[in-house]
Amino acid sequence: MCAINSTYHQTRRLKIHALEGELRQNRQTIVFLHGNASSSVFWKQIMELIPDTYNVLAPDLRGYGKTEDKLIDATLGFSDQAEDVISMMDELGVSTFHVAGHSMGGGVIYDLLVNHPERLLTATLVNPVSPFGFGGTKDEKGTPIWDDYAGTGAGTANPEFARRIQENDRSEVDPNASPRVVMNTFYWKPPFKADNEEELLEGLLDQKIGVKRYPGDKTESENWPYFAPGRFGPVNAASPKYLQVLASKLINTSPKPDILWVRGKDDKIVSDESMFDSGVLGRMGLIPAFPGSEIYPVQPMVSQTRFVLQQYEIMGGTVTEKVMIDTGHTPFIEKPEEFLATFLTHMER
Repeated sequence: MCAINSTYHQTRRLKIHALEGELRQNRQTIVFLHGNASSSVFWKQIMELIPDTYNVLAPDLRGYGKTEDKLIDATLGFSDQAEDVISMMDELGVSTFHVAGHSMGGGVIYDLLVNHPERLLTATLVNPVSPFGFGGTKDEKGTPIWDDYAGTGAGTANPEFARRIQENDRSEVDPNASPRVVMNTFYWKPPFKADNEEELLEGLLDQKIGVKRYPGDKTESENWPYFAPGRFGPVNAASPKYLQVLASKLINTSPKPDILWVRGKDDKIVSDESMFDSGVLGRMGLIPAFPGSEIYPVQPMVSQTRFVLQQYEIMGGTVTEKVMIDTGHTPFIEKPEEFLATFLTHMER
């Protein structure tokens, strides 16, 4: 088992907290990127299982964990967080590396694939956000529902959930907003519970909260559900408003690192029927004045990712899809042995 330690790296952009094993020269390095409402600790148990022939490193991304508190410019999409990763690798003197990203972390990988493909040995996307962003698009090609991308960005986040994170709430009061209940309901497929639940909950709660942080700011819209993305914070950064050209750039990027796409079949967060999509919530009556699915359909998130990755292959890339059965949003926690076997084979190939 690899010993994982907490450390800090002062980079040219900000001071980054990371979990890492002993870093040695002449080893390939694996960088693990966490998702929204989580932190580096979500990768800790997998990192401990990685053979010691690799260096392992998991940063707290900007806006999360113990990394220096600096704002995310959402108008840049995932670029602030991606450039932070590159600055950390430059500080460590690591020229090329493998990268694995979960959920939002997959979005950061898209940006790395577009802007720094020569730095990546391989890329692993684990239940990644769609290359077209989260919400507000209606077909596999990412066509927007509204011109202002109403129904996406910070307005989609539950403000009570954010408040409870800020208050470090570990209770199960109000299951719709309790961080513990949300984690155990949506991060993995019930009745699964992680044996390090308290450690993971701490990682969820260790997040920067505020109007310009999580969930971020929002603007009014004349289109249902009457809010559109603002300019700051990680949820706005994932809006398709700021990712309009990302998919086409990803398809045409060069060189093309091999991609492994791993997804839990029963994911409720990144899905063609996501429980966090405005179209689904409106249809369920949880957002008032829903205009109907003909006007505001559900985003086909998985179908969009498949479409873009198929185009990536047509343009010369290699993509392997691994579907993990009876698994939710976080397969590397739910079934670490199965995930690890696929992951190691991908990198060694």
